[in-house]
Amino acid sequence: MDLESVAKALKELGHPTRLFIYKHLVKSGHQGVPVGQLQQELSIPNSTLSHHISSLVSAGLVVQHRDGRTLYCVAQYEILEGVIGFLQDECCVLEGDNAP
Repeated sequence: MDLESVAKALKELGHPTRLFIYKHLVKSGHQGVPVGQLQQELSIPNSTLSHHISSLVSAGLVVQHRDGRTLYCVAQYEILEGVIGFLQDECCVLEGDNAP
């Protein structure tokens, strides 16, 4: 992942409500969670939930799909892995340069 994509993902996950939503979606697996269930668990207005989901979708962290009348949100694990990989790739590479 490039710097801009990782920064956008981290920015969107920096909001407590979005982080809660994303964590819940990641735990739920590839089948995702119905939007109505998320709304019940969070007890927030639909418009507020829609705003948060839209932010996660725009960062590529979540996709939505419809099954009949039910709209599901699904975490995009490859994006999560990309963000984690980006952060781990450079872990401790300067450690040897700072040794006394």
